[in-house]
Amino acid sequence: MAVYTHFGGMTGLLEALAREAFARFTQALTDVPETEDPVADFFVMDDRYREFALADPKRYQMMFGSSAESLNRFHADLTVTGTPSDEDEFRLSFDALLTVVRRMITAGRIRDDGDAAIAGRLWSLSHGEVLLEIAGFFGDEGHGLTQILGPATLDVLVGMGDDPQRVHQSLAAALDRIG
Repeated sequence: MAVYTHFGGMTGLLEALAREAFARFTQALTDVPETEDPVADFFVMDDRYREFALADPKRYQMMFGSSAESLNRFHADLTVTGTPSDEDEFRLSFDALLTVVRRMITAGRIRDDGDAAIAGRLWSLSHGEVLLEIAGFFGDEGHGLTQILGPATLDVLVGMGDDPQRVHQSLAAALDRIG
């Protein structure tokens, strides 16, 4: 009971856990060194996103509203506000994605449909793949990355105007960085 009292109840405890989880998540995404290739940087960031989620699926599900203990009451309408949350701790990870999306637009790699909308599309792709992978739909040999997320992301970037050869080069550069 002392723990619940310290945090003002179960809700407060969950909020503290989520804030800490989002701080770690943001760190994982922002630790990606910026290079001259924003698409490669995005691929590396996307890999960090997936690794973070798969390392602790219950934490990830709590963070993003797919568990009974989730904190989805902190969300905002991204299509209206340009951000998924009014809470700084929850918004900073999305800001990292916005930054790389802006860099891809500025570099002329993808068309400008609005940075928040593009970030929302890319986030939806990653989030959906991760949730399906957590649920076991892609096995546990990394097929979610190699046969689903990687090719789907490639398709989306090409569909948004990037040159297929350049996307493949960016992916190869990202894979070299990931190891």
